[in-house]
Amino acid sequence: MLRYLIGLRSLPVAAALAIGIFLVDTLTSLHFAVASLYVTVVLIAAYDLRRRGIVITDVTCGLLTVLSYVLMHGFEADGAAPLRFAVSLISILIATILVLRNVSANLRVKAVERERANLARFFSPKIVDQLVDIQTPFSFARRQPATVMFADMVGFTAYSSGKPPDVVISMLRDLLRLLSEAVFSNHGSVDKYLGDGLMAFFGPPLMSRRDATNAALCAVEIVNAIECRNRQRIHCNESAVRIAVGIHYGEVVQGDVGSEKRLELTLVGDTVNIASRVETYCRILDAPVLVTGEFVEALRAEGSLDLAKAFVDEGVHVLRGCKEPIRLFSMRREPRPALQPVDRLVCGRPADQVG
Repeated sequence: MLRYLIGLRSLPVAAALAIGIFLVDTLTSLHFAVASLYVTVVLIAAYDLRRRGIVITDVTCGLLTVLSYVLMHGFEADGAAPLRFAVSLISILIATILVLRNVSANLRVKAVERERANLARFFSPKIVDQLVDIQTPFSFARRQPATVMFADMVGFTAYSSGKPPDVVISMLRDLLRLLSEAVFSNHGSVDKYLGDGLMAFFGPPLMSRRDATNAALCAVEIVNAIECRNRQRIHCNESAVRIAVGIHYGEVVQGDVGSEKRLELTLVGDTVNIASRVETYCRILDAPVLVTGEFVEALRAEGSLDLAKAFVDEGVHVLRGCKEPIRLFSMRREPRPALQPVDRLVCGRPADQVG
């Protein structure tokens, strides 16, 4: 019977129950607090109503209790009737307070779940847990050092030309999933997806002493994953995919941008622009990964000397849109030996799953 009542719309059930309680309380002379049953009305109404509606239900039940007492006993004390009247009102009040607290708790849980789901689109699970726990505000701009990475597929236009849309979209999903997993597994964050690539950053909003190191490991992981995936693609008579990764380290400005209808957390500044130019320059030097001298210095400052040695000096270059020449380093040597101590991805699978 209870399941049947819950399956119905709660408001009609609550209204019918309230009328029944009022009639019993008014027309009978039962020697117990019949009006206490209004607690059930409040509980049932809580299924459909929000806090304001629950309060209105509480007030209505209280008024019905008062009306029933006045009709039965007038304004005079009649034996234990005042005590039963007080017990009924207190019961209704306590039930309403508990229901309101439960509704507030549920709303907070849903808000946290929405926030977590939104943050999970851009941040790694570890960072999401930290942000939810400390409730870091993002409503103001901040300036701080960061490592910025751009990763992009080389020759996407030629690859997608003449192919069915579902094949192109499937390839993009696979590529972006691979890039995202590499970023998240190395404690990075995705700023935005750029069609056939993405922009990621390491550091903000919670900086660590390994931000540049994590970015370098992410680049190595991407290159190794693409190489393994290409071997699979060639085995299936599909064309190989080339990737370009550009990384720069420097100061950025972080904040919410957009309109009132849609805001996005993003990074802006010269560091972002230079990282984008470096990624584009990968095609000129024919290198899968290019990083700046500032990034290599950041690796050395973090004590990641082996990773820093994995990058070869390509000299000073003038990048489009940059006023000053920039020293670039490419990852020329085989990346896998440098990754052995922390290798987590072998041919697109976690190392502990490869047998």
